[in-house]
Amino acid sequence: MTLRLLRNLSFTFLSSLLLVLSFPSFNLGYLAWIGLVPLMVAISDKSVRCGFLLSLICGMLFFMGIFHWILKVPDYTLLHHLILALYLGSYFAFFGLAFTFISKHLGTTSALFAAPFIWVSFEYIRSNFSFLALPWGLLAHSQYQYLPIIQIASLAGTYSISFLIVLINSALAAMIYYYVYRLEKQKPPSLKCPSKKGKMAMVSTAILLIALTLLYGHMTISQPIIGEKFKVSAVQGNIEQAKKWDQKYASEIMQIYADLTQEASKDQPALIIWPETATPGSINRDTRLRIKVMDIVRKSGTYLLLGSSQHQKFEKKEGNEFNYLNSAFLASPDPKKVMNQQYDKIRLLPFGEYLPLRGFIPWSYIQVPNISQYASGKEFTIFELPPCRLGVTICWEDIFPDLFRQFVQRGAQFMVNITNEAWFGKTAAPYQFVSMAVFRAVENRVFLVRCANTGITCIIDPYGRIVQKVLDAKGQDIFVRGVLSGWVIPLECRTLYTRYGDIMGWLAPAVSAVFLFIAWQHKRG
Repeated sequence: MTLRLLRNLSFTFLSSLLLVLSFPSFNLGYLAWIGLVPLMVAISDKSVRCGFLLSLICGMLFFMGIFHWILKVPDYTLLHHLILALYLGSYFAFFGLAFTFISKHLGTTSALFAAPFIWVSFEYIRSNFSFLALPWGLLAHSQYQYLPIIQIASLAGTYSISFLIVLINSALAAMIYYYVYRLEKQKPPSLKCPSKKGKMAMVSTAILLIALTLLYGHMTISQPIIGEKFKVSAVQGNIEQAKKWDQKYASEIMQIYADLTQEASKDQPALIIWPETATPGSINRDTRLRIKVMDIVRKSGTYLLLGSSQHQKFEKKEGNEFNYLNSAFLASPDPKKVMNQQYDKIRLLPFGEYLPLRGFIPWSYIQVPNISQYASGKEFTIFELPPCRLGVTICWEDIFPDLFRQFVQRGAQFMVNITNEAWFGKTAAPYQFVSMAVFRAVENRVFLVRCANTGITCIIDPYGRIVQKVLDAKGQDIFVRGVLSGWVIPLECRTLYTRYGDIMGWLAPAVSAVFLFIAWQHKRG
């Protein structure tokens, strides 16, 4: 009993380790293709309760591993980290519960075939569950460097890649189940081990789908990207978080951006970009700051896209206060147009820019401070910039695939993400952000320019290639100051994903429900 428990826990720990190593900044993405096999083996013949608990442990360890950097956030404690791991780990737990329930009543073969649908169902729910929605750490994100694999995101979205990864894991688990029993010369119970036909069907399906995926991927990335080029420059100011909102450093910050903008203008771009909350205050409320920005624009002779907010995130407040805005502005060198285009951030950061259900949930009981409240934007603004149109996401908005595609649906020919990740220090956070941004470009076949305060500032092409980024002399890409100038091609492409969204997001729960219903009916019978 003790040895069996130790074996199962070891397999569970191994799965969580393999999955953590699959993601940035380890970037061993190939491990994701075997990462779930130990967990599947551990829970294959277990009770529903045991499957739930082992999967919960695996999920908690995984999320604590990839989210270690969040401990850098002000007022975020180990208690919060445990709550976060417990919440996110529960999605693994419910996967294990459904898997073992189907395995118990329909057999391991059925459970393995159902596993990809179940997994994607819970990834989709986790990504869209009200203010707790967090599409982070999806299995697909581990593959951002493997271009032939990720091209199918333009057809069925990022979840289709997670589906494929779990399918391969299922096929490998089926082979292990089958050969272990064969080596032990046992005649396994009919439900416990996949039959030879079941194993062959699983493996054949996995091989066929991965072959088609690779074929489509190689054919896609072999095609040139055709269109009229448009030159952009992105400024990485590298302003320390402690200085950003301290008025003692306001003049210094504006001088840094003025100098970098002047440097960028030498490359004669059609657009210069500053990161999220670049200005040390709100250009809507501070007239002198607005005049300084317009003076910089006039001297550069170039359109400027910049982020400006009325307050910083995670700031504790007492008593009543009005709602702030986190916005992007397009400033024109034409004195008649000045700054007449604005986008207000739609998807706010819970516990950073607002407290969800404040007044109904006593967050103070778990040491969540009362923070400044932001107001969410209502319009998917498309900036008109002759001769093209662009959309802007702010901060973490580009990790939400459906929000991102709304801009492209409404006519954006390329996308810009402005962000500030100085909060997280020199950790894996910026690299994980970039890994998710890659999928937004591929899903919609658009160029994505990412402009970050401390990095990573880069250009991602429609195939997910990171074609350029800000680097210092040592090759460092975070917490360095610099300018990136490069070309994008405004495109009018409307992919299957752009038009119809997350097909796998509604297909997977439907198929999972069928498997669970049949298993439930079989149990009753």
